[in-house]
Amino acid sequence: MKIKNLELRNRFVRSATGDGCADEAGHITDKHIKLFADLADGGIGLIITGLAYVHHSGQISPAQMSIASDDCILGLKRLTAVIHERGEKIAVQLSHAGRESAKFLKSKGRIAKGPSLVENDPYFSEEHQTMTVDDIWEIIGAFGDAAKRAREADFDAVQLHGAHAYLLSQFLSPFTNRREDDWGGSLEKRIRFHREVINDIRAKAGDDYPVLIKTGGQDGFPGGLDLDEGKRAAQLLAQWGYDALEISQGLRGKLFEGTEFRTNIKSIDQEGYFRDWCKEIKKVVNVPVMTVGGLRTFELMEEIIEKKEADFISLCRPFIRQPGLVNEWKSGNRSRATCISCNKCLTAVRNRQNVRCIQNEEERNRRKQKEGL
Repeated sequence: MKIKNLELRNRFVRSATGDGCADEAGHITDKHIKLFADLADGGIGLIITGLAYVHHSGQISPAQMSIASDDCILGLKRLTAVIHERGEKIAVQLSHAGRESAKFLKSKGRIAKGPSLVENDPYFSEEHQTMTVDDIWEIIGAFGDAAKRAREADFDAVQLHGAHAYLLSQFLSPFTNRREDDWGGSLEKRIRFHREVINDIRAKAGDDYPVLIKTGGQDGFPGGLDLDEGKRAAQLLAQWGYDALEISQGLRGKLFEGTEFRTNIKSIDQEGYFRDWCKEIKKVVNVPVMTVGGLRTFELMEEIIEKKEADFISLCRPFIRQPGLVNEWKSGNRSRATCISCNKCLTAVRNRQNVRCIQNEEERNRRKQKEGL
């Protein structure tokens, strides 16, 4: 299977997730190397890193990976070399958190910025400011610079984080983008940021470099981006040169049911909660599409591919618990992924720890205690 000129060994994608492994400068650490080496050994077709900030105004965590300056390149090359030694492919996810950076930046004495302010917003109450036009162009340039660094660091592709309440989804949603200039209003104006970013990336990283985007099919609450606009947005992204789309959620609603972090997925009918959005979007675009969202059962994934509802299956939490899951399935063991969607891995990252399966740790501790008895 190919994305642009990037040939992949299978249709499985490791969906990006924050990993909490970077040092205070945002540089690659041994924790990263171990995390991604295990994923590369597991047989996944394409590994996408956790979100890397392209500009310090978009950082959300002290342990977040950075691609905002040239001094990051050496460490990033160390990471890509480990992946390529194992014959795998890796993309880096480029991100700016917009107003979602508010808590972290406040701790540094700075104020976050987003497309516009929303009075009495029930989903976000942190102090932030409206971006000026100069701010917008500065961040667009930062995305292009980051993509150039990614290519220099030997990443096989980049993926823009255009979902999960971060800056690109803030521009796209009519709920958070209430600007009255050329960057807000109609869908075409709200998505202009995405177009200028891909143009800047192409100018700096080349027309032949694969550029992917994770985008929201719709927001997690009424009054935001709806599926009709989500489909139209996806069409525009494909037309403008984004080489593959991963369909997730835009702005987040109520935890956890109104977010990408759906929990307690215990049966097959609860899996693939963004499946229908992806199916509808695939009908109207001519680039590969990735489906994500609570997928655990191999037969269901196979059905989605056979029905041409998606081109790739993107997983995150199952690979935290079982990094070798694809190899297990390839060997003939088609057992359901053992991830129970408890979200303790998410809690660990939010508590400034590195990402890992807490259930695995608890099970090991119980075995040790039993053996000690």
